Amino acid sequence: MVNERVLITGGSGSVGKNLIPILLELHYDVYCLERYVTGRYTLAEKHPVKTVFGDIRDYFAIRSIIRDIKPEYVIHLAATSSVAYSYNHPNEVIDTNFLGTVNLAEACLREIPHFKQFLFAGSSEEYGNQEDFPIKETAELRPNSPYAVSKVASDKYLQFMRDAYGFPMTILRNFNTYGRKDNTLYVVERTIVQMLNDKDICLGDPKPIRDFSYIDDHVNSYSTCLGNEKAKGECFNFCTGFGVSIEQLINYISKLTNFSGKINWHSLPERPLDIRKIIGDNTKAKLILDWKPKYTLEEGLKLTVNFWRTKLQEEKNGKKPGFLCR
Repeated sequence: MVNERVLITGGSGSVGKNLIPILLELHYDVYCLERYVTGRYTLAEKHPVKTVFGDIRDYFAIRSIIRDIKPEYVIHLAATSSVAYSYNHPNEVIDTNFLGTVNLAEACLREIPHFKQFLFAGSSEEYGNQEDFPIKETAELRPNSPYAVSKVASDKYLQFMRDAYGFPMTILRNFNTYGRKDNTLYVVERTIVQMLNDKDICLGDPKPIRDFSYIDDHVNSYSTCLGNEKAKGECFNFCTGFGVSIEQLINYISKLTNFSGKINWHSLPERPLDIRKIIGDNTKAKLILDWKPKYTLEEGLKLTVNFWRTKLQEEKNGKKPGFLCR
């Protein structure tokens, strides 16, 4: 029996690196699409996967890659994902996130006659500011950043392809994720590392409310949807259904890290049109996919703090774990 082929983009990111071992355990033949970056390790050096190099912004190169690999499935995680970065680099973000998605999906449509499923990494940012909570998948999409616009545009284009050509897409809107093991650019990981290093904390507004999901639940959303006939043609929220303010979040982390330093609120600039509150409704994923989050916020934060505490201690002792460069 020939194992089915999966092409994953963004495999060197936090979600991708956790998802690849699961795909291998499920006996998929895994290909990873990477941009060539001088001096960067490839995923093939860490896992029994096949690496192909290409830029999703180059349609003809992507079409050639899809023609050669002939994947039954594509998991499209690659994106310029920083909301803050998108305000100053809107052209790059739109080019990578939207046109890159169009290029990849169109290549699958044109080159693979019996293509089985295109899993797309949507985002809770697509919802923007809402009035009714928890937010269902049917809510009006109100993007309020270049990043969110790029995700909504991709979302809409994939729905167009589904309706026009029967394209077997699945859109996964995961809410705020934490638990990264190689990236301190996001609020949870950044705050944990700063607190463990006993540094003063600089943050923005303490009032916004977010629905935080542990990374293992995020990764599990993809393995749940992959190859699932019930997921094809659908869009799903993956979230906890519970909201917490940034101030409450920071207080949780303070207790877990025994932090007694200073927290400087309102010391970072506010984003234009920043989302004040976002709490998702995961009923559809529960009913159709039998998916539900396994980790509470407290459980996930404990795991994340313990990981970073161990990692920082190892680094102080001269032992530096090897992580893939991004």
